[in-house]
Amino acid sequence: MISKYFTYTFVCLFLATISIQAQKTVSEINELTARTQPSPETIFEKFRQAGMNPVTHQLTEIEKQKLNNAFSTLPPLHQKILKKHLHSISFMDNMPNTALTSPIDTKDSTKLFNITFRAEILNQTISEWTTWKENTCYVKSPNDEYLIKIDAGNLDAIIYVLLHESTHVVDAVLNINPHLNDQDIWVGSKVFTKNVWDEFNKPSANVLNPLLETVLFRSGKPIASSYAPDVYKAIQKTPFVSLYSTASWFEDLAETLTIYHLTEKMNQPYKVVVFKNGIQIATYEPSKNKSAQKRQNQLEMFYKN
Repeated sequence: MISKYFTYTFVCLFLATISIQAQKTVSEINELTARTQPSPETIFEKFRQAGMNPVTHQLTEIEKQKLNNAFSTLPPLHQKILKKHLHSISFMDNMPNTALTSPIDTKDSTKLFNITFRAEILNQTISEWTTWKENTCYVKSPNDEYLIKIDAGNLDAIIYVLLHESTHVVDAVLNINPHLNDQDIWVGSKVFTKNVWDEFNKPSANVLNPLLETVLFRSGKPIASSYAPDVYKAIQKTPFVSLYSTASWFEDLAETLTIYHLTEKMNQPYKVVVFKNGIQIATYEPSKNKSAQKRQNQLEMFYKN
């Protein structure tokens, strides 16, 4: 018979171990947030040349907590890779795009990256930010009868954007998708791109859709919002989880993993809804897309410790 003393001692040791592990995890997450610093000058210069005037955003304590929380929600593989390969994380005001992941020059073969974010997203929910981004795909008229919204829950937008951008880092480090090497040769796995992409920005014939080719992330130009119902009917016949995922195989992986993680691992909604004169006429839920579901087994690598 096990003595009460032994049982009590074992429980105390077990709880102490959990406490130490939890403290270690919190410390590691805080360490990632501590890498916040101004963006490299090359990034500032790139935006200045585009006529912008970006400035470094200093995080408040509340914003640091939001960033900590976002790091803590990342899959195990992301956290492991970022500990070694995230050089810095930066926030800008007056930044034209939402985020930018850039390689940092190093003296050896270690791959290091900076991720720069537009600070505005720290005050947005995922639903607010994704709705804004989706609407950049459409031209709106003053009396437009069409309205496009995304229901993606009320979590902080930084959770979505950090997950997306850090997936680019993981992809670049592990060559999950093919990447150009120093000899401008594509090297890396084609498991995720097979039968979906012929080239990094050219979909395979079996998923190519004429209407989707006119969307902003393919053509570079927004289209009339009256096309929205047909756009989401078209994407349901492809393995793409979002319009942005049609941009390239890099964005495809980042979007697929991000929306999968939010919906399947964090139990959050993700649903595009099109209204006409206030009446719902079309929807798109990636989690119900059978073609997209077939690719989910390729994402399990992100969850192995």
